[in-house]
Amino acid sequence: MTVNNFLMTGPKAFLTYANSVQIGALRGIQECKHQFAWERWNCPENTLQLSTYNGLRRATKETSFVHAISAAGVMYTLTKNCSMGDFDNCGCDDSRIGQTGGRGWIWGGCSDNAAFGEKISKEIVDALEGGHDSRAAVNLHNNEAGRLAIESTMRRACKCHGVSGSCSIQTCWMQLADFREVGNYLKVKYDHARKLELDKRPVRDGNSADNRGAIAHTFRSIPRTELIYLEDSPDYCVKNQSLEFHGTEGRECLKGDKSTSQWERKSCRRLCYECGLRVVEKRIEVVSSCNCKFHWCCTVRCDKCTQVVTKYYCANKHGGRKPHNKSRYRHRGRSMSARQ
Repeated sequence: MTVNNFLMTGPKAFLTYANSVQIGALRGIQECKHQFAWERWNCPENTLQLSTYNGLRRATKETSFVHAISAAGVMYTLTKNCSMGDFDNCGCDDSRIGQTGGRGWIWGGCSDNAAFGEKISKEIVDALEGGHDSRAAVNLHNNEAGRLAIESTMRRACKCHGVSGSCSIQTCWMQLADFREVGNYLKVKYDHARKLELDKRPVRDGNSADNRGAIAHTFRSIPRTELIYLEDSPDYCVKNQSLEFHGTEGRECLKGDKSTSQWERKSCRRLCYECGLRVVEKRIEVVSSCNCKFHWCCTVRCDKCTQVVTKYYCANKHGGRKPHNKSRYRHRGRSMSARQ
C-alpha cells in the first residue's frame, strides 16, 4: 500500500495531513538523490515509494537510508506545517514558555512542534509496514531513526531583550534545522550502518505486536538512532533487471574541479574505472540567461548565452566488464583525447 492509498482508505483524520505527507515524502526523495548523486546506487525512483512492495521489501544498507529519510521528510513537513498554523488542531509548542532555560535566558517564542510531527508521522508511515518478520522490524527501526534525526538536529534560536539592545535577557525557542542538515546527519548514519544476522522468516503466527516484540528483543542493544540492515547490497556497477537498476554505464562523473569535494572528484574512479568501465569526454552546448538588466517598470530582460562545457561519462563500447586497471584506463583516456 502506498502513502496515497493509505491516506485515502485509512482514518478520515489522515486526510487532513495528506498534502503534508506527500510533500514530506517528496522532500525525502529529493534529499536522498542529493546525498547519493555521485554514488553507484543513486537513489533511483523505483526504490523511493513509501511502500513495502518490491524493492523496499529488501533490507539492504540502501533501503535503511530510504526508510529513515522518508520518515524524516514526513515528520519534518508535518512539524513545519503545524507550527505555521496550517492545521486546526495544533500550533507552536508552548509547553515551556516562561520557564527558565539557562543562565540569562528563558523559554519563549514559537518552538516547532516536533512532538506532533513525530506522532502523526509514526501513525502514518509505520502503518505502511504490514510485515511481521525481521525485515519489518528493521524497517520500523529505521523509520524511528529517521524521526530521531529530526530531533537530534533541532537547534535553539534566541532573541535579545534589554535596554538599548543590552541583551540582558534572552527568550529562546527550538526550531528545525535545514533539511539538508538532516540528510547529512543520516548519511553519516548510513556510512556506519550495522548489519544484523537474523532469521528473516516470520517468528510465529498470531499477534503482530508480539512478533515484532520478539524480534526487537534480539537487537535491543542497538541504539535507536542507528541504521541497521539484514542483507548485503547487490553489485550496483551492473544492470539488474529484477531490481530495475541500470548500472553505472552512461552515468556522469566529475573530474578535476577544485570547487568540488574530494568525494565528488573521485566519482569517475568509483563509478567508471572500479566498475570495469572507461571515461569518455563529451563537449556539450549549454544555453543560459546572461547580461540581465532591470527595466523600469518592472521587467528583467536577459540575453541568451551559449557556453561549451566538458562533461565526463562512464562508457564501455567493447561490451563486457573488464578488470580494474588504472594505468591502462588512463592511457586509453589520453589516447582517446588525442584522437578527438
